[in-house]
Amino acid sequence: MVPEVFVEVVEAYKEKYTITTICECFKIPRSTYYRWKERISAELPLLHQLVIGICQSLSFRVGHRNVRGILKNDYKMMVNRKTVQKIMQKYNLQCQVKVKRKVYIAGESKFVVPNLLKQDFKTDRPNQKWVTDITYLPYGEKMLYLSTIMDLYNNEIMAYKVSDTQDVKLVLDTLEAACKGRETHEVILHSDQGAQYTSYAFQELAKEKGITTSMSRKGNCFDNAVIESFHSSLKSEEFNTQNRVLLTNSIVLEKVESYMYYYNYIRPFSKLNCHSPVEFRTIAA
Repeated sequence: MVPEVFVEVVEAYKEKYTITTICECFKIPRSTYYRWKERISAELPLLHQLVIGICQSLSFRVGHRNVRGILKNDYKMMVNRKTVQKIMQKYNLQCQVKVKRKVYIAGESKFVVPNLLKQDFKTDRPNQKWVTDITYLPYGEKMLYLSTIMDLYNNEIMAYKVSDTQDVKLVLDTLEAACKGRETHEVILHSDQGAQYTSYAFQELAKEKGITTSMSRKGNCFDNAVIESFHSSLKSEEFNTQNRVLLTNSIVLEKVESYMYYYNYIRPFSKLNCHSPVEFRTIAA
Protein backbone atom coordinates (compact mmCIF):
# COMPACT_ATOMS: atom_id res chain seq x y z
CA MET A 1 0.00 0.00 0.00
CA VAL A 2 1.37 3.40 -1.01
CA PRO A 3 1.24 5.66 2.08
CA GLU A 4 0.06 8.72 0.13
CA VAL A 5 -2.81 6.76 -1.41
CA PHE A 6 -3.93 5.26 1.89
CA VAL A 7 -3.90 8.62 3.69
CA GLU A 8 -5.99 10.07 0.86
CA VAL A 9 -8.49 7.18 1.16
CA VAL A 10 -8.86 7.72 4.91
CA GLU A 11 -9.35 11.47 4.50
CA ALA A 12 -12.02 10.86 1.86
CA TYR A 13 -14.06 8.39 3.93
CA LYS A 14 -13.37 9.28 7.59
CA GLU A 15 -16.64 11.21 7.92
CA LYS A 16 -18.62 8.15 6.85
CA TYR A 17 -16.54 5.47 8.61
CA THR A 18 -14.25 5.55 11.63
CA ILE A 19 -10.51 5.62 11.03
CA THR A 20 -10.24 2.34 12.96
CA THR A 21 -12.70 0.64 10.60
CA ILE A 22 -10.87 1.83 7.50
CA CYS A 23 -7.51 0.73 8.87
CA GLU A 24 -8.91 -2.71 9.76
CA CYS A 25 -10.29 -3.14 6.23
CA PHE A 26 -6.81 -2.53 4.79
CA LYS A 27 -5.07 -4.41 7.63
CA ILE A 28 -2.97 -1.36 8.44
CA PRO A 29 -2.42 -0.36 12.11
CA ARG A 30 -3.82 3.00 13.20
CA SER A 31 -0.38 4.01 14.46
CA THR A 32 1.04 3.42 10.98
CA TYR A 33 -1.66 5.59 9.42
CA TYR A 34 -0.93 8.48 11.80
CA ARG A 35 2.80 8.11 11.21
CA TRP A 36 2.28 8.24 7.44
CA LYS A 37 -0.09 11.19 7.73
CA GLU A 38 2.35 13.17 9.90
CA ARG A 39 5.21 12.48 7.50
CA ILE A 40 3.21 13.44 4.42
CA SER A 41 1.90 16.63 6.07
CA ALA A 42 5.43 17.61 7.00
CA GLU A 43 6.53 17.15 3.40
CA LEU A 44 3.73 19.26 1.88
CA PRO A 45 4.16 23.04 1.51
CA LEU A 46 1.90 25.11 3.77
CA LEU A 47 -0.18 26.38 0.86
CA HIS A 48 -0.86 22.83 -0.31
CA GLN A 49 -1.88 21.80 3.23
CA LEU A 50 -4.29 24.75 3.49
CA VAL A 51 -5.90 24.09 0.10
CA ILE A 52 -6.36 20.40 0.94
CA GLY A 53 -7.80 21.29 4.37
CA ILE A 54 -10.25 23.82 2.92
CA CYS A 55 -11.49 21.38 0.27
CA GLN A 56 -11.93 18.62 2.83
CA SER A 57 -13.81 20.89 5.28
CA LEU A 58 -16.25 21.86 2.50
CA SER A 59 -16.66 18.25 1.30
CA PHE A 60 -15.04 19.09 -2.07
CA ARG A 61 -18.07 21.16 -3.09
CA VAL A 62 -16.39 24.41 -4.10
CA GLY A 63 -14.14 25.47 -6.96
CA HIS A 64 -10.72 27.10 -7.00
CA ARG A 65 -12.09 30.67 -7.00
CA ASN A 66 -13.89 30.14 -3.71
CA VAL A 67 -10.86 28.36 -2.22
CA ARG A 68 -8.74 31.36 -3.23
CA GLY A 69 -11.29 33.68 -1.56
CA ILE A 70 -11.13 31.68 1.70
CA LEU A 71 -7.32 31.82 1.65
CA LYS A 72 -7.64 35.61 1.36
CA ASN A 73 -10.39 36.05 3.99
CA ASP A 74 -9.30 33.53 6.62
CA TYR A 75 -5.53 33.25 6.14
CA LYS A 76 -4.68 36.66 4.62
CA MET A 77 -2.92 34.89 1.76
CA MET A 78 -3.05 36.46 -1.70
CA VAL A 79 -2.65 33.60 -4.18
CA ASN A 80 -3.20 33.54 -7.93
CA ARG A 81 -6.33 31.52 -8.73
CA LYS A 82 -4.41 29.47 -11.32
CA THR A 83 -1.99 28.40 -8.60
CA VAL A 84 -4.88 27.22 -6.45
CA GLN A 85 -6.40 25.46 -9.45
CA LYS A 86 -3.16 23.58 -10.17
CA ILE A 87 -2.91 22.45 -6.53
CA MET A 88 -6.51 21.19 -6.59
CA GLN A 89 -5.88 19.37 -9.84
CA LYS A 90 -2.70 17.80 -8.47
CA TYR A 91 -4.56 16.26 -5.52
CA ASN A 92 -7.82 15.62 -7.45
CA LEU A 93 -9.81 18.06 -5.28
CA GLN A 94 -12.11 19.44 -7.98
CA CYS A 95 -15.69 20.14 -7.00
CA GLN A 96 -18.67 18.22 -8.37
CA VAL A 97 -19.77 19.70 -11.71
CA LYS A 98 -23.43 20.56 -12.13
CA VAL A 99 -25.22 18.87 -14.99
CA LYS A 100 -25.94 21.58 -17.56
CA ARG A 101 -29.48 22.13 -18.65
CA LYS A 102 -30.38 21.86 -22.30
CA VAL A 103 -30.73 25.36 -23.74
CA TYR A 104 -33.81 26.07 -25.77
CA ILE A 105 -35.67 29.13 -26.99
CA ALA A 106 -39.02 29.68 -25.37
CA GLY A 107 -41.92 30.46 -27.60
CA GLU A 108 -44.58 33.11 -27.17
CA SER A 109 -46.12 32.94 -23.72
CA LYS A 110 -49.04 34.26 -21.73
CA PHE A 111 -48.68 35.92 -18.32
CA VAL A 112 -50.72 34.80 -15.32
CA VAL A 113 -49.40 37.74 -13.30
CA PRO A 114 -46.83 40.20 -14.65
CA ASN A 115 -43.17 39.26 -14.71
CA LEU A 116 -41.95 42.00 -12.36
CA LEU A 117 -38.50 40.49 -11.91
CA LYS A 118 -37.58 40.43 -15.62
CA GLN A 119 -34.36 38.53 -14.89
CA ASP A 120 -33.08 41.36 -12.67
CA PHE A 121 -31.69 39.26 -9.83
CA LYS A 122 -29.82 42.10 -8.12
CA THR A 123 -31.07 43.69 -4.91
CA ASP A 124 -29.49 45.96 -2.31
CA ARG A 125 -31.35 44.86 0.82
CA PRO A 126 -32.89 41.74 2.38
CA ASN A 127 -36.56 40.89 1.87
CA GLN A 128 -36.87 42.80 -1.38
CA LYS A 129 -36.88 39.98 -3.97
CA TRP A 130 -37.60 36.35 -3.21
CA VAL A 131 -37.71 33.46 -5.68
CA THR A 132 -39.37 30.08 -5.25
CA ASP A 133 -39.63 26.77 -7.05
CA ILE A 134 -40.36 23.06 -6.61
CA THR A 135 -37.98 20.28 -7.65
CA TYR A 136 -38.11 16.48 -7.71
CA LEU A 137 -36.03 14.32 -5.35
CA PRO A 138 -36.05 10.89 -7.04
CA TYR A 139 -33.51 9.29 -4.70
CA GLY A 140 -35.55 7.53 -2.03
CA GLU A 141 -38.07 4.72 -1.74
CA LYS A 142 -40.70 7.00 -3.28
CA MET A 143 -40.65 10.33 -5.09
CA LEU A 144 -40.26 13.39 -2.87
CA TYR A 145 -40.74 17.06 -3.74
CA LEU A 146 -38.71 19.97 -2.40
CA SER A 147 -40.21 23.47 -2.22
CA THR A 148 -37.76 26.30 -1.55
CA ILE A 149 -37.84 30.08 -1.11
CA MET A 150 -34.61 32.09 -1.54
CA ASP A 151 -33.76 35.74 -0.85
CA LEU A 152 -31.85 37.14 -3.84
CA TYR A 153 -30.02 39.63 -1.60
CA ASN A 154 -27.59 36.99 -0.36
CA ASN A 155 -28.97 33.75 -1.88
CA GLU A 156 -30.06 32.64 1.59
CA ILE A 157 -32.66 29.90 1.75
CA MET A 158 -35.45 31.46 3.79
CA ALA A 159 -37.58 28.33 4.01
CA TYR A 160 -37.93 24.87 2.54
CA LYS A 161 -40.38 21.99 2.84
CA VAL A 162 -40.24 18.39 1.60
CA SER A 163 -43.36 16.36 0.85
CA ASP A 164 -44.38 13.20 -0.97
CA THR A 165 -47.15 15.13 -2.71
CA GLN A 166 -46.69 18.03 -5.11
CA ASP A 167 -49.77 19.96 -4.03
CA VAL A 168 -50.81 23.48 -3.02
CA LYS A 169 -50.26 22.74 0.68
CA LEU A 170 -46.54 22.25 -0.01
CA VAL A 171 -46.08 25.80 -1.33
CA LEU A 172 -48.42 27.29 1.30
CA ASP A 173 -46.39 25.73 4.12
CA THR A 174 -43.16 26.98 2.55
CA LEU A 175 -44.49 30.53 2.24
CA GLU A 176 -45.78 30.54 5.83
CA ALA A 177 -42.36 29.42 7.08
CA ALA A 178 -40.54 32.08 5.04
CA CYS A 179 -42.78 34.87 6.31
CA LYS A 180 -42.57 33.90 9.98
CA GLY A 181 -40.81 36.67 11.92
CA ARG A 182 -40.07 38.75 8.81
CA GLU A 183 -41.43 42.00 7.40
CA THR A 184 -42.81 41.04 3.99
CA HIS A 185 -44.86 44.04 2.82
CA GLU A 186 -42.30 45.10 0.20
CA VAL A 187 -41.34 41.64 -1.01
CA ILE A 188 -41.66 40.59 -4.64
CA LEU A 189 -42.02 36.80 -4.79
CA HIS A 190 -41.17 35.31 -8.19
CA SER A 191 -42.18 31.82 -9.33
CA ASP A 192 -42.95 29.90 -12.49
CA GLN A 193 -46.49 29.33 -13.76
CA GLY A 194 -46.93 26.00 -11.99
CA ALA A 195 -50.44 25.11 -10.88
CA GLN A 196 -49.47 25.49 -7.22
CA TYR A 197 -48.41 29.12 -7.69
CA THR A 198 -51.35 30.10 -9.92
CA SER A 199 -53.78 28.65 -7.38
CA TYR A 200 -56.26 30.93 -5.62
CA ALA A 201 -55.01 29.78 -2.20
CA PHE A 202 -51.36 30.69 -2.89
CA GLN A 203 -52.17 34.07 -4.41
CA GLU A 204 -54.48 34.93 -1.50
CA LEU A 205 -51.90 33.96 1.12
CA ALA A 206 -49.25 36.09 -0.61
CA LYS A 207 -51.69 39.00 -0.67
CA GLU A 208 -52.42 38.57 3.04
CA LYS A 209 -48.70 38.80 3.77
CA GLY A 210 -48.39 41.99 1.68
CA ILE A 211 -46.32 40.18 -0.93
CA THR A 212 -46.47 41.06 -4.62
CA THR A 213 -46.27 37.98 -6.83
CA SER A 214 -44.37 37.76 -10.11
CA MET A 215 -44.20 34.93 -12.63
CA SER A 216 -41.86 33.69 -15.34
CA ARG A 217 -42.92 33.50 -18.93
CA LYS A 218 -44.35 30.09 -19.66
CA GLY A 219 -41.65 27.59 -20.59
CA ASN A 220 -38.77 30.01 -19.88
CA CYS A 221 -36.43 28.59 -17.23
CA PHE A 222 -34.08 31.60 -17.42
CA ASP A 223 -36.66 33.87 -15.74
CA ASN A 224 -36.17 31.92 -12.51
CA ALA A 225 -32.57 30.84 -13.08
CA VAL A 226 -31.17 31.47 -9.59
CA ILE A 227 -33.46 29.13 -7.67
CA GLU A 228 -33.25 26.50 -10.43
CA SER A 229 -29.46 26.71 -10.25
CA PHE A 230 -29.65 26.16 -6.48
CA HIS A 231 -31.73 23.02 -6.92
CA SER A 232 -29.26 21.80 -9.52
CA SER A 233 -26.38 22.41 -7.09
CA LEU A 234 -28.13 20.50 -4.31
CA LYS A 235 -28.60 17.49 -6.57
CA SER A 236 -25.10 17.51 -8.07
CA GLU A 237 -23.26 18.18 -4.80
CA GLU A 238 -25.32 16.08 -2.40
CA PHE A 239 -26.95 13.27 -4.40
CA ASN A 240 -25.21 12.70 -7.74
CA THR A 241 -22.20 11.21 -5.93
CA GLN A 242 -24.41 8.33 -4.80
CA ASN A 243 -24.10 6.54 -8.16
CA ARG A 244 -27.85 5.83 -8.23
CA VAL A 245 -27.79 3.94 -4.92
CA LEU A 246 -31.36 3.79 -3.59
CA LEU A 247 -31.67 5.64 -0.28
CA THR A 248 -34.38 5.51 2.35
CA ASN A 249 -36.64 8.57 2.47
CA SER A 250 -35.36 9.41 5.94
CA ILE A 251 -31.78 9.55 4.60
CA VAL A 252 -32.92 11.78 1.73
CA LEU A 253 -34.49 14.16 4.29
CA GLU A 254 -31.31 14.11 6.40
CA LYS A 255 -29.18 14.91 3.37
CA VAL A 256 -31.45 17.82 2.37
CA GLU A 257 -31.32 19.23 5.89
CA SER A 258 -27.54 18.84 6.01
CA TYR A 259 -27.10 20.54 2.66
CA MET A 260 -29.38 23.45 3.59
CA TYR A 261 -27.29 24.14 6.69
CA TYR A 262 -24.07 23.85 4.69
CA TYR A 263 -25.42 26.15 1.95
CA ASN A 264 -26.65 28.89 4.31
CA TYR A 265 -23.92 28.85 6.95
CA ILE A 266 -20.75 27.41 5.37
CA ARG A 267 -20.70 27.50 1.56
CA PRO A 268 -18.71 30.52 0.27
CA PHE A 269 -20.01 32.56 -2.68
CA SER A 270 -17.88 34.66 -5.02
CA LYS A 271 -20.60 37.32 -5.28
CA LEU A 272 -20.63 37.56 -1.45
CA ASN A 273 -16.86 38.10 -1.28
CA CYS A 274 -16.45 34.41 -0.43
CA HIS A 275 -18.72 34.60 2.61
CA SER A 276 -21.65 32.31 3.26
CA PRO A 277 -25.17 33.80 2.90
CA VAL A 278 -25.79 34.07 6.65
CA GLU A 279 -22.27 35.38 7.29
CA PHE A 280 -22.74 38.03 4.59
CA ARG A 281 -26.10 39.13 6.01
CA THR A 282 -24.62 39.33 9.51
CA ILE A 283 -21.65 41.41 8.38
CA ALA A 284 -23.87 43.77 6.35
CA ALA A 285 -26.38 44.30 9.18
